[in-house]
Amino acid sequence: APRTPSATTPGPTSRPPWAVDPSFAERYAPDKTSTVVSKHSQPATPTPMQNRSSIVQAAQQAPEGPGRTPLCYKCNKVIRGRYLVALGHYYHPEEFTCCQCRKVLDEGGFFEEKGSIFCPKCYDTRYAPSCAKCKKKITGEVMHALKMTWHVQCFTCNACKTPIRNRAFYMEEGQPYCERDYEKMFGTKCRGCDFKIDAGDRFLEALGFSWHDTCFVCAICQTNLEGKTFYSKKDKPLCKSHAFSHV
Repeated sequence: APRTPSATTPGPTSRPPWAVDPSFAERYAPDKTSTVVSKHSQPATPTPMQNRSSIVQAAQQAPEGPGRTPLCYKCNKVIRGRYLVALGHYYHPEEFTCCQCRKVLDEGGFFEEKGSIFCPKCYDTRYAPSCAKCKKKITGEVMHALKMTWHVQCFTCNACKTPIRNRAFYMEEGQPYCERDYEKMFGTKCRGCDFKIDAGDRFLEALGFSWHDTCFVCAICQTNLEGKTFYSKKDKPLCKSHAFSHV
């Protein structure tokens, strides 16, 4: 078992520093000065957000080192002075142009399609999808529905004219309707249970009314009459055995 030190014997931690540290007296002599050194980690200065002009300006700097004079990808001639870098190639600024309207693309952005370079306007005119309703090009948000493309503001409920966006809709005579207006205008209730017949529910038409397939039963014995011979009495379906009974 470990021995417990006697209470009368001072431990090493209770001894004064001048008794433990031999250089204490030398370091704290009256003619000595002490210097405290501490490390301070200076926070990194956040890099300002680069705008397009700063990026282009950085791209126009001449390459460093001998033998690295850039060649223009368009004319294959040596570039003296300013140049642009795009798609991994060097260009004279005046030769980096839209392949369709020949507008210089040193600013404003560009699109690359199948190796050809387009300004935004020409790209939209050539490749942007057309709206199925207004037939105009869609340059912003696109709505996909019924295997066609639409402007969001063009694909609307035929009743309330509200854009449907990503909500459920129903088609009636070739026109889209939001769920609320469709139920209001075309919703059908079951004659048997008086609940709405939802889209996808199995139902049948009989006696001038609509019925869930499970609700079309004999009014007396509740036998399901779907696909069977039935009779009517006061707009109520009856099976053959109860149609002629006195009940």
